[in-house]
Amino acid sequence: MILLAIETSCDETSIALVEASGGLRAPKFTVLKNIISSQIAVHIPFGGVVPNLAKREHLKNLPKVLRQILNFQFPISPPGADPPSEDNFQKRKNQKSKLVASGYTPNPSSIDAIAVTVGPGLEPALWAGIEFAKELYKKWNATSDKRQVKLLGANHMEGHLYSNWLTNSDKRQATSKKRKIEFPAVALVVSGGHTILLYMQSMTKWKKLGETRDDAAGEAFDKVARMLGLPYPGGPQIAKLAKKGDCNAINFPQPMRNHQNYDFSFSGVKTAVLYYIRDKVKATGKKLTQKEKTDIAASFERAVTDVLAYKTARAAREFGAKTILLSGGVAANQLLRKKLKKVAENFGIAFAAPEMEYNTDNAAMIAAAAYIRVLQKKKYRLIAQSNLSL
Repeated sequence: MILLAIETSCDETSIALVEASGGLRAPKFTVLKNIISSQIAVHIPFGGVVPNLAKREHLKNLPKVLRQILNFQFPISPPGADPPSEDNFQKRKNQKSKLVASGYTPNPSSIDAIAVTVGPGLEPALWAGIEFAKELYKKWNATSDKRQVKLLGANHMEGHLYSNWLTNSDKRQATSKKRKIEFPAVALVVSGGHTILLYMQSMTKWKKLGETRDDAAGEAFDKVARMLGLPYPGGPQIAKLAKKGDCNAINFPQPMRNHQNYDFSFSGVKTAVLYYIRDKVKATGKKLTQKEKTDIAASFERAVTDVLAYKTARAAREFGAKTILLSGGVAANQLLRKKLKKVAENFGIAFAAPEMEYNTDNAAMIAAAAYIRVLQKKKYRLIAQSNLSL
């Protein structure tokens, strides 16, 4: 199944082409093309994402990104042939020049479905993608004389969860080692708006163990970055600054670490950083030095990642997990990846996190979420659902 996926939940305009196969037992997602148009420069002056500006940029970027996708010529079998497998990838690669020469490009006869994010996210941004997908759906089905292209709604958070199964055809598929994801698994999905811990019995059966009660981890990173005068987005900036600091310099609190539930709270540690900076500046009468900033960043990063790793480890032990999964925008944080990988090694189980390009919001993961959903014969309504969750 070839899916063209659209993601506009926040400030990334993304469209992808993904080949999905294998069914629910052994799903395989080969990313043929994944393009992301960032809006960071637009939102930096405001210190965060402005919803209506995001929508405006999506409306400008979607046609441009789609043109790049539709100009992409990829090595897949002609319409009507059996879906290609990883085993015959080299054969497909050898056919590429012939396909390029013949002008074989994505069109309604080669694409089976259009998938679009319906939530969660910023409502104006979501509507931009949904309406664009609807127009494309109408246009393609009006011109197709063979079969109807499907239109599928997708859950952004399910996309993050399934991003662990994405592989890239151009860069890694022929040589990368296969991911060994066994169930049961414990999955930590952590982003700017969500921090969720799941117990997964299978690809489609899971139980939510806990989530954040206030600020998500990514949100806390962004707010602390602003306190330190760092530009948006704050997560990468904090991580970069933290590398130069002493993570033991300041003993910031680790809220709810020892609570017996699996919920999280990062508002307290964010406030602790605010008070620390206020008191430091008041005592010295001077602005923070660069060394003080690096120590604050490192100590804050340690506090947040310690809580995330500790609770994930406790869940993995309690539920007998065979795999620890990490995904979401904050999954790009190298310290968090390192800690969870160490936990998995100590338990003698597997650890999996997406390739770095699939941690941030992207359309490839939306294709994966839509594919799993359609196999379950379940649908999301094609309306913006800002508070949709797992």
